[in-house]
Amino acid sequence: MPGTLYLVGTPIGNLGDLSPRAAATLAEVDFIAAEDTRVTVKLLNHLGIKKAMVSYFAHNRRERGGEILGRLLSGESCALVTDAGMPAISDPGEELVSLCAAHGVDTVCIPGPSAFVAALALSGLPAGRFTFEGFLSTSSKSRRVHLHALRDEQRTMIFYEAPHKLTQTLTDMLEAWGDRQVALCRELTKKFEETVRCTLSEAIARYAATPPRGEFVLVIEGAPPPPAEPDELVLEQALVRLGTLTASGVSLKDAARQIAEETGIARNVLYAEGLKQR
Repeated sequence: MPGTLYLVGTPIGNLGDLSPRAAATLAEVDFIAAEDTRVTVKLLNHLGIKKAMVSYFAHNRRERGGEILGRLLSGESCALVTDAGMPAISDPGEELVSLCAAHGVDTVCIPGPSAFVAALALSGLPAGRFTFEGFLSTSSKSRRVHLHALRDEQRTMIFYEAPHKLTQTLTDMLEAWGDRQVALCRELTKKFEETVRCTLSEAIARYAATPPRGEFVLVIEGAPPPPAEPDELVLEQALVRLGTLTASGVSLKDAARQIAEETGIARNVLYAEGLKQR
């Protein structure tokens, strides 16, 4: 009978955040698949646990994934951990989960700390609907294409970013979207934890003067909703008045502006409809 793969959330900074269930799971499994065994051994030493480990990270995930699957199919149990946070979230662990699902291996999640969830809660921005975008590409062109595709995204957006790329990423965001509110959460749960709430332009100025340090989570407000479509009856009445004004000698441009002020209907909509009437 196949064993079980356990996805174990580990602390993102403060070791006190590890749950008792997570600690018990790490102690009970046959082996641990870790992003970096040198990081995970510190956590195990803190817990007083000695356990066999194998590395599983982006560059060995295909070869090592097959090895881990083979051991699971033979009946062993495995805990998958990252250096910090939830495995399989912006992490190659998602491929191991998919591999196990395809071969009938049970997967159990042991929830734990997550940097993007913590940052969203701290941001003060709308949290009812959001999109997690993870890390942006290191390629300038790919990064800008990604950001441009999100120009009309109305949900709150969340990104991970390294300090040496932060200022350029903020600059690209400002260029793609214009100035927006952003919460910059740094070193979450650690000694120098900090959350800065400001605009993109203010953030650029701040970190140009003081080079950023630590890993960042960026939480950014979404795009404003598009203007509501005018009610058909209101639009019809506005167009009648538009025709009356232009017939009396008022230019279409001026008539559209005047009626837009009176009704709240977008001036460009009225102008376009006026051109159709002509």
